[in-house]
This record gives sequence, structure tokens and C-alpha cells, in this order.
Amino acid sequence: MAKAWKNNNVTPSLPEVYSSVNVPQFGTFWQKLKAFAGPGLMVAVGYMDPGNWATDIAGGAQFGYMLLSVILLSNLFAMLLQHLSLKLGIVTGRDLAQACRGAYSKPVAIFLWILCEIAIAACDLAEVIGSALALNLLFGMPLTMGVVVTVLDVLVLLYFQGKGFRVLESIVAALIFMIFCCFAYEIVVSQPSVNEMLGGLIPKPEIISNPSALYVAIGILGATVMPHNLYLHSSIVQTRNFQKTDEGKRSAIKFATIDSNISLSLAFLINAAILILAAASFHNSGNTNVADIHDAYHLLDPVLGVKFAGILFAVALLASGQNSTLTGTLAGQIVMEGFLNIKLKPWKRRLLTRLIAVIPALVVTIIYGEKGTGDLLVLSQVILSLQLSFAVVPLVMFTSDKLKMGNFANSPVLRISSWIVAIIIIGLNSYLLWDTLF
Repeated sequence: MAKAWKNNNVTPSLPEVYSSVNVPQFGTFWQKLKAFAGPGLMVAVGYMDPGNWATDIAGGAQFGYMLLSVILLSNLFAMLLQHLSLKLGIVTGRDLAQACRGAYSKPVAIFLWILCEIAIAACDLAEVIGSALALNLLFGMPLTMGVVVTVLDVLVLLYFQGKGFRVLESIVAALIFMIFCCFAYEIVVSQPSVNEMLGGLIPKPEIISNPSALYVAIGILGATVMPHNLYLHSSIVQTRNFQKTDEGKRSAIKFATIDSNISLSLAFLINAAILILAAASFHNSGNTNVADIHDAYHLLDPVLGVKFAGILFAVALLASGQNSTLTGTLAGQIVMEGFLNIKLKPWKRRLLTRLIAVIPALVVTIIYGEKGTGDLLVLSQVILSLQLSFAVVPLVMFTSDKLKMGNFANSPVLRISSWIVAIIIIGLNSYLLWDTLF
């Protein structure tokens, strides 16, 4: 049975930047869209982080263009779920973590918090390994040293956090543009088959019937629809200073959704480009066993017969890792403050999450080397996929609840669509868990 929030007075999420970006009340469409542009890009970062690279490369090398349909479907799921997330934040003034704390008992909220922290640690693990691999490929830095160096980005992040939220958004946008340019070059030189690419956007029954393809497909789903992004978006959309009337909220939802969908479309292009590059370069040349970033880097130049393909690949990887670091920190802060109402200084929070990720990454790189880091990257995405249900179900429940959302509760069509997406995610994850354990 639906219930209202247990407490109505909630401190705004990320109070230091709450309502800090002004939205012109009587501005034109483009002026308002410009004011709302930014949070979508920060969310899109999570959809193109180093963890995506491992699953996309494995999918493209093993199965050609077949799993493009999974990336497309995952992206459509993401657009729907991020719309629900931003709507929750705009309408209720709560992020998803605060909403869970206000709706559930303390044991349930702590359980959800622990699961979310595991997901953020898995995501951070992908960022640590991705950045360390990029440093190794570009400068020959040993992986273990690269893992340790990633801890130092705390200081860089703290510096930029003090410059304002718009500065953070600008840095993210610049790094995304760099990644996009790198992959535009890669796609041009790899000369993929347009017909095969278009065919790959149509789902094939082999994705379900082939256990190996299904495993990678679920990994792609976990890497694409990121659970921590649902917490992040519901918070950072509140950095906009919009009118808190029904009309103001309706306008905010509209422009924030446009920002989100444009940004996620860009993330789709980059994710698809990684898989297309792997399919065109490795699958079509018989190198179907390429399943990690290190192998991909070393094979790109000789397989494609051009210079700079490998270098630009590594530059894009480094940009991706640094971008993910930024948004992962914010998500960690939001989750801890929202679920537990505990406020840590950003550098303490960052150092804590970084160390949780660095320790297993260090152990694996020391014992297993490059091969182990590749397997760890894919595993981190499977962990994210398994945690996804525990973020999606509360989000769909809250945004469908009229007592919590009032006139902004999901329409019947949106409610049914959201539950279908949630059931698909739960079903795929249950299958993966069963297959892994038994």
C-alpha cells in the first residue's frame, strides 16, 4: 500500500551546489535548454566508462556486430530510467537515496546502501583499472604504479570542485568531446560494413540461445545502465534554480529530459563505436579472442595498417577514466549522505572509495598481471548488473506513487513500460546469477 514520506524536511542533496545554476524564468526555449544542459552529460559519463570498453570489445571481437542491438536496447532502457530519476529529484526535492531512506525501514535502507556501495566500488574498480591501463599503454608505466597513481586524482578533483558546478560540467563535456573525436578517427580507418552495422541493430535469437553471448550481453546491460547514475541524476538535476511551482517543475522535467536524451544518444554512439571498432578490426580478421583493452591497443595499428589508432584509443581510455572518476565521486557522496544522513568531506569520501577499489586492483595486478585486470573489468560490470534491480525497482515504485509524486506520478503507459524494463532487468540478472552459481 502506498505511503507518504516518513519525514518531509530533507536537507537538499549536495547542498553546496543546490540551486546554484540559474534558469531564466522568461527565457527562450534555447536559453532554458542551455541552462539545463550539463547534468545529462555527467550522467552519460557512466555509460561510457572503462568497464563498458571491456564488455564492448569482448562483444565485438567474439560476435561481430550482433550485440549492437543490446547496446541500443540498453540505451533505450537508460533513457527511460534516467527520465524517472530526474523527475523524482525535480518533483520531490529528494535524490533516490533520500527517497529510499524516507520510504523504507532503517534495516532495508542500510541493506540498499550496502548494495549501492558495492556497485560504486565495482564502478570505481573499472575506473582505476582503466586509467592504470591507459597510463601503461601511453607511457609504459607499470600497472601496479598506475593503480597507485590513480589515488592522487583526489587532489585534482578537489581543486575543480571548488570552482563551481558549471566548471565540473565543462570539464566533463571537454573530455567527452575528446573521446568522440578519437573514436570518429577509429571508425573512419576501420571501414566497418554499413549493412552489417544496421543488421546488428536488429535483435537476434542467438543472443539468448548462446550462453557466451548472453553473458557478454548482460555485462553490456550492466555496464550501460549504471545503478549509481540513477542516484546521481536525481541529485544533480537539483543544481538548477527553477521555479518550484507545478508549471516550473513541468518545464524543468521537459528540459532536463531533453538534456538527458541528447547526452545518452552521444553515449550510445561512443559505446557502439567501441563495439563496431572491435568487430571491424578483430572479428573480421579472425582475432575473435581479443577480450581486453591491452590486446586491443596492441593489435589496432597492425590490423588496421595505420598509425595512431592505438594511441588515440589509449587517449580516449584515459579521458574516459578521468571523467568517470569525477562522477563516481559525486555519486558516492550522494549515496552516503542520502541513505545514512552522514556527511563526509569530499576528500575523505573520495579517498575511502578509491582505497576500496585500489586494494583488489593492486592484488590482481601483482598476482595475475594484465590478464587478471581484463577479467576483473568484466566481473565489475556483472556486479553492477546484479545490483541494478535494487535501484530500478524503488525508482519505478516511487515515481508511480501519487502520494509521493502528486500530479507528476507516472502515466499508465509510462508505469507499464517502466515495470516491463524492471522485469527484463530482474529476469536477465536472475539468469546470470543462476548460471554463474550452478
